[in-house]
Amino acid sequence: MPTQASHGANGAASNDAHYTAEYLRLKALAERGVANAQHSLGFMYVNGQGVPKNDQMAVHWYLKAAQAGLEHAQYNLGVMFQKGQGVPQDLAQAVHWYQQAAEQGYAAAQYNLGWLYAKGQGVEQDPIQAMHWFSKAAEQGDAGAQNNLGMMYETGKGVPQDFREAIVWYRRAAEQGYARAQFNLGLRYDTGQGVQHDPQQAVSWFRKAAEQGYAPAQFNLALKFDKGQGVPQDSRKAIAWYKRAAEQGHASSQFNLGLIYDSGHGIERDEAAALDWFRRAAAQGHAGAQDNIGLRYEHGQGVRQDFEAAAEWYLKAAEQGSASAQYHLALLFDSGHGVPRDPAQAVDWCRKAAEQGHLRAQFDLGLRFEGGNGVPQDFKLAMTWYLRAAEQEYAAAQFSVARLFDDDDAQMLDTNQAYHWYRKAADQGHPHAEFALGLRYDSGLGTQQDYDAAHFWYLRAARQGHARAQFNLGLMCASGHGTAEDLMQAYGWLLQAERNGYPAATRYLRHVESRMPPEQLAHLRARLLGAEPAAA
Repeated sequence: MPTQASHGANGAASNDAHYTAEYLRLKALAERGVANAQHSLGFMYVNGQGVPKNDQMAVHWYLKAAQAGLEHAQYNLGVMFQKGQGVPQDLAQAVHWYQQAAEQGYAAAQYNLGWLYAKGQGVEQDPIQAMHWFSKAAEQGDAGAQNNLGMMYETGKGVPQDFREAIVWYRRAAEQGYARAQFNLGLRYDTGQGVQHDPQQAVSWFRKAAEQGYAPAQFNLALKFDKGQGVPQDSRKAIAWYKRAAEQGHASSQFNLGLIYDSGHGIERDEAAALDWFRRAAAQGHAGAQDNIGLRYEHGQGVRQDFEAAAEWYLKAAEQGSASAQYHLALLFDSGHGVPRDPAQAVDWCRKAAEQGHLRAQFDLGLRFEGGNGVPQDFKLAMTWYLRAAEQEYAAAQFSVARLFDDDDAQMLDTNQAYHWYRKAADQGHPHAEFALGLRYDSGLGTQQDYDAAHFWYLRAARQGHARAQFNLGLMCASGHGTAEDLMQAYGWLLQAERNGYPAATRYLRHVESRMPPEQLAHLRARLLGAEPAAA
């Protein structure tokens, strides 16, 4: 809720010569105690119109007019005390003079007095008093006060929360062209809070505020074009609006421009430009940008690899609560890159990230507790962290949950739960889970034996290079379990299993070879191994 700090004036002259003549006339009137002349003289001094700019003299003449009861002089004197312009900053004095003008119905003073009560500056914070003075100014049509009333109704500060009433005040200010209110109204249409959700109305109000140069609206409009929400997706327009906001120092726009230049989405990929925008955002404390710069230094992307610099950037972001940076910092403490190796610090940062819902950190903590890496081994805590990641559909964690339910040592045996989590991971294409399901159907462990289902899951895992699945699939093809007997398929899968390091495959390969006609085997070997068939 920014304070209004402009100085009001009665009219304006057209040239310095006129101001000089006007100054002499006003000075004579001011010295005779005419309050309006005293105020106008103060205004001339504060703006350097017809006289050298002199804030102290401005305060001198404003004070005389204010003491005479002139409300706009009282207001401008309040501004001088609030800003410390021509006098030492004194917020209590600002409150005093705003109060004098506000009680005479001066809207700008009512607004500024409300703002000081809202912030607790120069006076004890009092939302009810803030509401009172904002209401007074708003009823006179002050757009800033109307917008702030909307914010108070929205947040329930100084008044019962009422989203519909917030919309009323936002709209009154927005229709006067007040950019912040246009933006706030756009947000409400975007979320459907206090008004029916309407993406097109949201875009319309964002655009009105954005065209006035309001950076948060420019950012939100860019997001709409970026994602195609309420408007056709248009990367060029998104980039244009991001740039307008970014050039005003809007950190999130700078960060998003960095991402766009880094990915080449809608624009030619440019690592140097990406790094430049990330640096601008990071310098303003944007945690995502700081984490991103850390990644660049860690991996030497666009910069010389420097683990110490990576650790410094990760730490800046991690201390702001960035879960991604906390996890990356944990990995550096694990490896001792850029920081002394410290398993305890690694666990601590990993836990911070995990508690914020970071999937990899949750999974990593599960691994640590399962293996006793930096912490005492604790299967229950391992299961807790695996489950948190698994419930967010992280396939590796789902597999680990199933594995613990399947493990005698973990003392949590539950075949139904094991099957449930294997299936969830397998449905996402996790090869070890696919193999585990194949094995259960093959053996009838925890489920009805079903060779067709076993073949199905082995095949999915085998196609992803799972050596033992390839071996079992080879055996099924050789024996006709779950599929028609096919020695050529059996040979092919067993050969892949052997190549992938599964030693038992070699013996079964020889067995399958012994069952195949020599000519068929020769042609198969030529196709699979690239060898010429033996001469007849």
